[in-house]
Amino acid sequence: MPPRPDHPAAPAAERPRVPRFTRAEHRVHRATAALMAVCVLTAGCLYLPFLAELVGRRALMVTVHEWSGILLPVPLLLGLGSRALRTDLTRLNRYGPHDRQWLRAALRRRGGRPAGKFNAGQKLYAAWIAGAVLVMLGTGLLMWFTLPQALGLARPGGTPIAPLVWRTGATFVHDWLALAVVLVIAGHVWKAFGDPESRRGLRTGSVDAQWARREHPLWEHEDNTR
Repeated sequence: MPPRPDHPAAPAAERPRVPRFTRAEHRVHRATAALMAVCVLTAGCLYLPFLAELVGRRALMVTVHEWSGILLPVPLLLGLGSRALRTDLTRLNRYGPHDRQWLRAALRRRGGRPAGKFNAGQKLYAAWIAGAVLVMLGTGLLMWFTLPQALGLARPGGTPIAPLVWRTGATFVHDWLALAVVLVIAGHVWKAFGDPESRRGLRTGSVDAQWARREHPLWEHEDNTR
């Protein structure tokens, strides 16, 4: 007799699934990831000599890097029209005692890891990457507009509104934060590849019900108390 659909031995395709992400959320994630990839790749072409020699066309790389960075927040801003996305953003910004328990268990690599729809690690990643993008955008704009004369924003005496020391500081923060962003995103991708069901949920919009109960045991309760 074949196992029941909800039995662990049942084929994955036959087990019950629960909705996790909407199409709008999938598109926001994909568009943001694409823009971030363009930012990282063009930055590599600007800072790594072997890539710079391989690609050439530095002026084009600078332009693509600048505009992909400016456009980076746009998918999320457009996605705010989705009620599901707004609800998930609220979840990502809401912390509880179970999140502290999850972090302690993760650091000790033992013990239960209770989580709602998003675990504490995902919440911290989302908060960190959002803050990093804002800082990168601000420092990038400061580097871009260091010569305000071109925009008609110079003081009467011709001195730029943005002093050179601002550009130096912005460049320092921008470059080192970019390295941190690359490392954090690499860790995010590595964790994603270690969890096929999580990737499948983002790709298809639904996840295996057993996986949801095991990895996010508080999710059902979270939905019932909204």
